[in-house]
Amino acid sequence: MTSTETTPWLPTDWAHPTRVELPTGHHLRPIHPDDTELDMPAVMGSRERLWSIYGEAWGWPPAEMTAEQDREDLQHHWDEVQAHQSFNYAVLDAEETELVGCVYIDPTDKAGADADISWWVRDEHLGSEVEAALDAFVPCWIAEEWPLQAPRYVGRDLTWAAWLAIPRQRPGGATTGASGTLEELFGA
Repeated sequence: MTSTETTPWLPTDWAHPTRVELPTGHHLRPIHPDDTELDMPAVMGSRERLWSIYGEAWGWPPAEMTAEQDREDLQHHWDEVQAHQSFNYAVLDAEETELVGCVYIDPTDKAGADADISWWVRDEHLGSEVEAALDAFVPCWIAEEWPLQAPRYVGRDLTWAAWLAIPRQRPGGATTGASGTLEELFGA
C-alpha cells in the first residue's frame, strides 16, 4: 500500500518505533523477509480465520502460498516500512522463535480517518493473555507514539463489512466504489 504523493500521511521527520515491548514478554517490531520461516506457519496455520477477516477486503491470505511468495510479500512490507508508506509489525515471543500475530498500520483513502489499523493473533493464541494485552496495547500505543489524528481500528471500531462500504476517496475529494483488494486499492 502506498500513500498519495501529494498528501503525506506522516511527518517527514518522524521516526517509526523499531521495537515495542508488551507486558507479556512479547514484542512488536517491523516484519522482515528473514521472518518467512516464522510467518508461514502463523499465517497458513490460521489461514481460514484470517481469510474470514481479511479475505474480502485484501484478498489475503491466499489458499496456497510458497515460502518464496511469502518472502516477497514480507520484502514488500519491509520496503513500505522503510519508506513510511505502511507498517506491518510482527508480534514475536521474547526469543523470536514464534510469530504470534501482526499489527497493520496503513494510510487510508476512505473518509473518517487518517489511518486504518488492524491486528491478529494465531488461532492458538485466541483468548490468550497475549491477545488481551495486544487488544489493550495497540490503541494506547497509537495514541501515544504515532502522529495520527483520527486512527480507525478496523474490526474493532467498525466491522470489515462496514469498512468496505465506505467509499474510497481519490486525491481531490472524488469518491469511487467501496470494494477492492489491496492490489486494486494500492498496487500492492
